[in-house]
Amino acid sequence: MFRSIARQFRKFRKDQRGAVLVEMTIVAPVMLVLCAGVFEFGNLIHDKLLMQAGLSDAARYGARCNTKLYTDAGLAINCATVASNIALYGNVGGTGTARVPGWNTQSPNVTVTIGTNCKDAVVSGVTQYRSVTPQVCVVRADGTYAYSGVGLLSLVGIGTITLTGYHEERLIRF
Repeated sequence: MFRSIARQFRKFRKDQRGAVLVEMTIVAPVMLVLCAGVFEFGNLIHDKLLMQAGLSDAARYGARCNTKLYTDAGLAINCATVASNIALYGNVGGTGTARVPGWNTQSPNVTVTIGTNCKDAVVSGVTQYRSVTPQVCVVRADGTYAYSGVGLLSLVGIGTITLTGYHEERLIRF
């Protein structure tokens, strides 16, 4: 009897039928989670880049916007509001779809500070900004975005991730 069990065991050990199914059962869930993680991370980086592009555009516009020029022309314009519209929607009017899904004016998450943030042009003997004046004023666009993901984060137990960004531009007065 012992010989017959040993022979059956050797026969079973040499049999390869079903091995692929067992290997696939072990490997497939791991590969699916890795692929979903890559997709989720790519989506997060894409949203961060869209947010950063909007903040850069807003700061550039704010640095060149001159309220006095528009007031003299008879137009009432608020440079910070227009810059926020550019950051959120990519246009001056603030219409259309947001650059990043869910990024909107109902949850104020873009702040454009124009001309109140002045920095020394030279700090400890090192030139920080090339300027003929001792201080250089900058426009700063700050933004936050609550990234909730496409589902993998909640599946793993990670909640909303808050993405933050900013961009500074030198204020150009004319």
